[in-house]
Amino acid sequence: MERPVGGIIYFAANLVDADQTTQMIADAKQCALEACGIPLLVGIDEEGGTVLRVGGRDGFGIAAIGNMSDVGATGDLSYAEEVAADIGSYLHDLGFTNDLAPVADVANNPEATLMRWRSFGSDPQLVADMVAAQVRGFRSQGIIACAKHFPGLGGSEGDPHGRTVYIHKTLEEMEQVELVPFAAAISEGIPMIMVGHISWPEYIGSELPTSVSPEVMGDLLRDRMGFKGVIVTDSLDMGAVSESYGQERLSAEVFLAGADALLMPADFDAAYAGVLDAVYSGEIGERRLDQSVFRIVWMKLANG
Repeated sequence: MERPVGGIIYFAANLVDADQTTQMIADAKQCALEACGIPLLVGIDEEGGTVLRVGGRDGFGIAAIGNMSDVGATGDLSYAEEVAADIGSYLHDLGFTNDLAPVADVANNPEATLMRWRSFGSDPQLVADMVAAQVRGFRSQGIIACAKHFPGLGGSEGDPHGRTVYIHKTLEEMEQVELVPFAAAISEGIPMIMVGHISWPEYIGSELPTSVSPEVMGDLLRDRMGFKGVIVTDSLDMGAVSESYGQERLSAEVFLAGADALLMPADFDAAYAGVLDAVYSGEIGERRLDQSVFRIVWMKLANG
């Protein structure tokens, strides 16, 4: 392959039916092994409710999973774990290795609608317990879970797909609410956390997105909260981050800020060239590169 990528994410448009999906994933995995001998990450957004790529679609014979807000409303942690295990089971059978779920955002702003149905609720401890339960459910089926959208998108107004969204809280305030579910996910041993494209000027000191912030990914998520796993960005084609830099520079800035995996840049070749140029120039050092490579390869091998 010209670009032997370490991971692929599939969407509904890529998936026709169970047979096509299983064969496509098997072929992609084989290509990766032949190219570098390291397993391929094969991901999907399969949260339930409004974010489903497989469940409920013709050709798969899999019932649609409902909104996580309804799961949270039951207060039943065993049920939350069972739901994740059900999703994980059919994803594993199709060949997927990781699911960009669960949503760890706390839906604590009545004016914000983006996470209303995707979040487990407005109580940070309930959301934390539900997230931990789902990490266990996904793990039971051999699926790598990914908590999102760090440091917390649930109370933010607007949609980062199109424009910048803001958090206007201090770190101490965030530690009482938004960060609680992520701390629970880390305690449960979650392998991957997605950082969102959120502007948090009270903490960062500028309006740049959290996905290009070493303060958020390094000082907070790594050092203060103790996360040792893989940090993946939300999609880099979202307006909230893509407008900050050109594609080449964006990819380098995100990596330098602490992300290990760069998800869906708008221009893959430009993103690839941007990181490569930063490596060749010495801006991205060997030690920094090795850190991310080690985390990603360890996660792949440790999770089978």
